[in-house]
Amino acid sequence: MEMTKSKIAQWISEVLNDTPAQEILAMLEYPKEKSQGDLSLPCFKLSKKLRKSPMQIAAELKEALESQSAGDKLIDRIDAVSGYLNIFLKQSYLAGNVVLTILNAGDRYGSKDIGTGKTIVIDFSSPNIAKPFHVGHLRSTVIGNALYRIHSFLGYQCIGVNHLGDWGTQFGKLIVAYRLWGDEERLEKGAIDELLSLYVKFHKEAEQDPGLEDEARACFLKMEQGDEEVLALWQHFVDISLAEFQKIYDLLGVEFDYFTGRASTTIKWSQSFRN
Repeated sequence: MEMTKSKIAQWISEVLNDTPAQEILAMLEYPKEKSQGDLSLPCFKLSKKLRKSPMQIAAELKEALESQSAGDKLIDRIDAVSGYLNIFLKQSYLAGNVVLTILNAGDRYGSKDIGTGKTIVIDFSSPNIAKPFHVGHLRSTVIGNALYRIHSFLGYQCIGVNHLGDWGTQFGKLIVAYRLWGDEERLEKGAIDELLSLYVKFHKEAEQDPGLEDEARACFLKMEQGDEEVLALWQHFVDISLAEFQKIYDLLGVEFDYFTGRASTTIKWSQSFRN
């Protein structure tokens, strides 16, 4: 359509002699109503320059263009109405032009290069480690992935980041719960559901034994201090969670450039998991 618009702008420019095609191109509009044509030229801005009324300009352009475009497969008819030059294009031409454009462009039809040289970071999905992927995360995942694809299609360099909820006192609670009531076989079978079950059990037991909260805080402190044994358990929970999340991402066709989190080791395991 842009090529068609430029061609018509050139025709009008040739009729007006001293008005550049680029100036006419900027004035051409797409009417809101089908009854007003496919393209419309408001002649009011030309009135002062040409020292004629908009109605007279539109009428003269109509006559000149009808003569100039006679036999052309592009224009169906031209109307001059209240200072507007309304141009109706032949539907057969439009249809053929659109189909040809789509075939030539292939998968890139509709793409732009407005983002060339620009980078955009999109942080989306962001589920919590050791907790089920729920509908709130699905919303962020779908919207974020759509934004990633749209901006990539417009030429932007996109960086998709999945910032996970992977740190906090809750992991001290989970590790304490696993040590007290956990079973590796059940964990392998139940995955995140088993981790959630242990987390819930911790809170129920803590109501009867408040000392468990102190144990959880002490356990998380060890995590922050880099205790290898505690971090190994945390890493195990992270790996189990990521494997479950990946099943959903594969189903949705969603990919990320980076998995990150608050933990300093997160980038390392996320990169190895992605590769």
